[in-house]
Amino acid sequence: METTRASGIGRAMPTGVALATTVGIGYALCALAFRAAPDAAMAFMNALFHGLDFSRLQSGPAPFDFSSFSFALFVAVVWAFVFGAVFGWIVDRLRSAA
Repeated sequence: METTRASGIGRAMPTGVALATTVGIGYALCALAFRAAPDAAMAFMNALFHGLDFSRLQSGPAPFDFSSFSFALFVAVVWAFVFGAVFGWIVDRLRSAA
């Protein structure tokens, strides 16, 4: 489905949906990796953030809680959609100004 500039949507909606989908998949894969190998995931996070010790944030082994996963996934997807839509809107405005 292609939108027109006259509708005012342009690339805003498709870009928002694309970013929200990408973030949702990435978040789910990250949660799955952490669930499957928590020690390796924690070591990766510590290395990724230049040696910050994220293990101090853990209060103990916590079982997977689907409701907290779902809430965080929802927030991340909504946030990504809004920022993607704004990005798409800005791209449309810049292209129409050129």
